[in-house]
Amino acid sequence: MPKLDRSAFYSDLERRLGETRASGLYKTERVLVSRQGPEVTGDDGVTRINLCSNNYLGLSGDDALVAQGAETLRRYGYGLSSVRFICGTQTIHKELEARLARFVGTEDAILYAAAFDANGGLFECLFDDSDAIVSDELNHASIIDGIRLCRAQRFRYAHDDMADLEAKLEAAASYRYRIIATDGVFSMDGTIARLDAICDLADRHDALVMVDDSHATGFMGRTGRGTHEHHGVIGRVDIVTGTLGKALGGAMGGFTAGRKPLIEILRQRSRPYLFSNSLAPVIVGTSLYVLDRLAASTALRDRLFDNAAQVRTALGGMGYTLKPGTHPIIPVMVFEAPLAQQLADRLYRDGVLVTGFFHPVVPLGQARVRVQVSAAHTRAQLDLAMEAFSAAGRELGILRPGRS
Repeated sequence: MPKLDRSAFYSDLERRLGETRASGLYKTERVLVSRQGPEVTGDDGVTRINLCSNNYLGLSGDDALVAQGAETLRRYGYGLSSVRFICGTQTIHKELEARLARFVGTEDAILYAAAFDANGGLFECLFDDSDAIVSDELNHASIIDGIRLCRAQRFRYAHDDMADLEAKLEAAASYRYRIIATDGVFSMDGTIARLDAICDLADRHDALVMVDDSHATGFMGRTGRGTHEHHGVIGRVDIVTGTLGKALGGAMGGFTAGRKPLIEILRQRSRPYLFSNSLAPVIVGTSLYVLDRLAASTALRDRLFDNAAQVRTALGGMGYTLKPGTHPIIPVMVFEAPLAQQLADRLYRDGVLVTGFFHPVVPLGQARVRVQVSAAHTRAQLDLAMEAFSAAGRELGILRPGRS
């Protein structure tokens, strides 16, 4: 056996990092000293308009949530130092699971430390090599990783292509159980999955349907229940996974919702649930408060979509190339990775926080800056941000000819 050469190992890591920097693909973390909100303050002391957070409803830094969190901490403590089946279940965990199930329209729900864990712990304990999973090619990494842990046969259909989905369902016809897995909203594009058409195909081909609604729970649909409410198919989706870490307060935590036997199997066999600490009580108690607020009013949801429409119209009007859609995710397409980095850096200097995305997060040649709007943004903040986008677009030569 060759002797371990630690210096060679670390030199190789430095070489890879150098190549990443040289290619313009190195990811720099922006360090904040403030709460998450429509504006954030960096460790350089500069306050910037925040257009890159999943804080859709503007609740992450909300004073009322902070007060609720403090009360939950006082009553239930900081943590449980245990997994759920030993001594890590409090009454509020059971209450939140029941509330989430009612909110998304299922019989039961189970909490995880993160939505990534919810998807990672889903497929392995439900399906084996007698079954088939049919997955959208642009599904989130957590769905992909969860499927990789499972022995089921995998079929991948072209993104949002119902004809290809049907072809893959026909190819999977001989398997015992077939399940279609899709994001409800695809986070890089803002594309809303056509769950109505997917459910129709599932009925025609005797398949189950699973949707990850992380970028929809709390604001998509008339009352914010998600993509399945948006498309009128509540009750037709078998499994809904989602997160507490975006619209529902923004801390962390995920869930899976479905029929009671399915959720009970996950409690018995899902490894991320069985072997991870219970979700912190402060997140659980505060999430219950968030659901109360959403039940009382759709005002935050309505303001979110008004803001998103304003920004989409402004960016398109000044000459940026946008991915079409109505979701508060607004991809500003620049196509080349270094240009995405340059645009993000230029806007950062001008007081706007956005992030460039490029391969491998998105396909080669599809680099972009992803703009994400919040219900908490004021019109004045958005106007200032659009002025910065206009100046940056002109300077970098990004805007389409004849626009400014």
